[in-house]
Amino acid sequence: GLDVAISGVPFDLGVTNRSGARFGPRALRAIERVGPWNHALGVAPLNEMAVADVGDAPVSSRFRLEEGHGEIEAWIAAMVAQGVRPLTVGGDHSISFPILKAVGRAGPVGMVHVDAHSDTGGPFEGTRFHHGAPFRNAVLGGALDPTRVVQVGLRGASGYLYQFARDCGMTCIDAEEIDRMGMSAVIAKAREVVGAGPVYVSFDIDALDPAFAPGTGTPEVGGLTTREALTLLRGLAGIDVVGGDLVEVAPQYDATANTAHAGAQILFEILSLMALSPGRRVS
Repeated sequence: GLDVAISGVPFDLGVTNRSGARFGPRALRAIERVGPWNHALGVAPLNEMAVADVGDAPVSSRFRLEEGHGEIEAWIAAMVAQGVRPLTVGGDHSISFPILKAVGRAGPVGMVHVDAHSDTGGPFEGTRFHHGAPFRNAVLGGALDPTRVVQVGLRGASGYLYQFARDCGMTCIDAEEIDRMGMSAVIAKAREVVGAGPVYVSFDIDALDPAFAPGTGTPEVGGLTTREALTLLRGLAGIDVVGGDLVEVAPQYDATANTAHAGAQILFEILSLMALSPGRRVS
């Protein structure tokens, strides 16, 4: 009977730098001063939809990454099979691959991906399922249509790993381009790329500059401000958001809880987009 199921995935076996994102769901649940009214979009999503926090995905092993991904996929697939749109709190970004396998099972979806990193890298230290590769895996697995993917905020020294994204047709907007283009043009480009079909929204908290979000495993200077991030997401109102995630909050590096607060607000913005999605089931 739900329109949207919010769940946590306390999982960080895919991390390549600083671990701790498994505590992200707990940190976001502790944030209270978010919602219920989205003043910018003019919507109160909890009044518009049937929404519930359904708990954490039942990941049974702290050591077996691929087994955990299978459990995450089954968890999300059970929601999708009932017409429920999943909104997920990570955990590291590797969880987006099993989520997308479930969301895109009937056909590939488009995506708005906000991140410092493209996450389309190849195998790393013996596995291709790490947090730097979920969207490469999703494209190769047929769950993601790369021609309907836009990535915003990319930066940092690992840019040489992102050739796959450009080769397969993703639209990549580096952080530096945002200043040259202006946020209005970025939003217009994102809307053009994803079009009218189903869209997944994935937001890695390291898209924000470490001044706003220090509590993450792979911080990169030169990122978005919180205001820019909210402007970007709110500019997407009206696209058909069929699922989303907020990932990579690692609260042990978050002395002021500002990262968790920003993450909770971003999660609320994605929920608000779901309330305004043209294809959502009306409760």
